[in-house]
Amino acid sequence: MKAVCRTVLTMRIATWNVNSIRARLDRVLAYLDSRQVDVLAMQETKVKDAAFPSQGFSSAGYEVAHFGLDQWNGVAIASRVGLDQVERGLPGQPTWDGKAGEPVMEARALGATCGGVRLWSLYLPHGRALEDPHMTYKLAFFEALRQAAATWLAADAGTLVGLLGDFNVAPLDTDVWDITAFAGATHVSPAERAAFAALAKAGYREVSREYVPDQHRYTYWDYQKLRFPRNEGLRIDFAYCSPGLAERVSALAICRDERKGKGASDHVPLELDLAD
Repeated sequence: MKAVCRTVLTMRIATWNVNSIRARLDRVLAYLDSRQVDVLAMQETKVKDAAFPSQGFSSAGYEVAHFGLDQWNGVAIASRVGLDQVERGLPGQPTWDGKAGEPVMEARALGATCGGVRLWSLYLPHGRALEDPHMTYKLAFFEALRQAAATWLAADAGTLVGLLGDFNVAPLDTDVWDITAFAGATHVSPAERAAFAALAKAGYREVSREYVPDQHRYTYWDYQKLRFPRNEGLRIDFAYCSPGLAERVSALAICRDERKGKGASDHVPLELDLAD
């Protein structure tokens, strides 16, 4: 039976780039249970819609919406407090060339209303290199997100909207383990940082830094070169909230322990607790 979408005053929302849901399913379900997460936004599910392991979530009491076209990208939202008004792709989302060269709206944005909160699971493009066409695509994607987010807030200043996910930007020098190692690289360029900051100018608050300002609170560690044991990470997963939603955030955590052990994703969950 489909859960009735209702306003839930207190709940835990998380975002996690799972780096293949089929490879991490057991870990994700264990995480949901141990942390009592009500809504989880996932990125890089890396699976087509038909092959998404919905049954595992259903058995755990969650409804799931998924947007996946192939073995790349992919976004999902799992909720046990209702799942309504599912939207695949952002308004005005730019396209990228598919296998046959045709423009494709990639599976990088999925919206749903859960417990009275409008949530977006977002996987922003990487950019690849500063002069690569993928960087132009990345900045266009950010602009589409900014425009859509500003429109939602203009329509209703009190709306509860959360933009959650892997933004593929390290906004501050302290968000990388060694800024000198990123000279001329993506994720730290002025253009990318300006695109990220434009969401704040549109009226949204990035709440994770308000609660976890420590420069060592990274959310991503590459699998190569012992990056995790050396704590050589990046902070690239964030939670931008509309003013109304930001005011309801009572606590926030970065679950670093999820990077440990066998079969870990290279990202860790970011959790938001909401209170009335």
